Amino acid sequence: MPRAHQSGSGERPVTINDIAAATGVAASTVSRALNNPGRVNPATRQRIEAAARELRYVPNSQARALSSGRTGAIAVLVSDVTNPFYFDVLRGTQQQLKAAGYAQLLIDTEDSGELEAEMLHKMRRSLDGAILAASRLPDRALAKLAEEIPLVTINRNVRGVPSTIIDTPAGIHQAAEHLISLGHRRIAYVSGPERSWPNEARWHAAQDVAARHRLTFIRVGPFPSGRRSGTAAADAVLNTGVTACIVFNDLLAIGILQRLRERSVRVPEDLSVVGCDDIFGADFCHPPLTTLTAPIEQAGRVAVSMLLSRLDRTAAPTMRQSVMLPVHLTVRGSTGPAHR
Repeated sequence: MPRAHQSGSGERPVTINDIAAATGVAASTVSRALNNPGRVNPATRQRIEAAARELRYVPNSQARALSSGRTGAIAVLVSDVTNPFYFDVLRGTQQQLKAAGYAQLLIDTEDSGELEAEMLHKMRRSLDGAILAASRLPDRALAKLAEEIPLVTINRNVRGVPSTIIDTPAGIHQAAEHLISLGHRRIAYVSGPERSWPNEARWHAAQDVAARHRLTFIRVGPFPSGRRSGTAAADAVLNTGVTACIVFNDLLAIGILQRLRERSVRVPEDLSVVGCDDIFGADFCHPPLTTLTAPIEQAGRVAVSMLLSRLDRTAAPTMRQSVMLPVHLTVRGSTGPAHR
């Protein structure tokens, strides 16, 4: 069989013209065999595929998109790639996408809805779809974007946009009832980023608990969700006189624990602390963090399954618009009886 220049050897990449020359068929036949194999005689297709393997042919994603309408790439957008919460999200999406033959493109939106929209529009021709974890876009902008690009959100509930929701608001009820059972009647909710949809949902859940049990729930913040924000957050909590706090996420809670230790505030003797997400390291704190354990990796896998169902043109048109994943409270050393 004639040989063509090999890709990866410093020379030009192998093209379908090289495969055509090697197999004695037209370039259009090679294109059909590689992109629409059902339209080519099986014997011819096998010969073309064998030549493509021998020549180490690597398909060009843009050319493939033009011929098949698909690029084989899915973007996963996160608001802060350094947040361990997203490590598990990305592990789940990567596993599911790899199994389906897709490449994952990671985009860090830097907690900016504007950058989120800009990157998606800029890369639209290179993507088959997108998964938006904790989108910061306004509802109307997100709904409009979903009309232009196949997408699924994680932890964002907008009408008409498929979503995977981790039910941390229900977890707030669990955390609050745990604290109530320990005698806490004045509790703070340490608020996360102002434009975070889960943050507002958790605060509304805290208000429901306060009304149901006739206790005081005080909101402090908003604070950025990173550990460095823990200093200001801890000081704000101590100024309220509460005996316990439920924190937007574990990173912020870990920062609070560090600041309380600096100020010689005992946890849980002087103040109980509850986090959210149960990220890697939450059980390594001093004391280990009581937190809401969330199925983060599963959320990534479910979001991919929902998106692939939308991209499958042979699938039934009906698709679940929202999947709710439950959480549970994991009790560790950072919560204890209220001081009298």
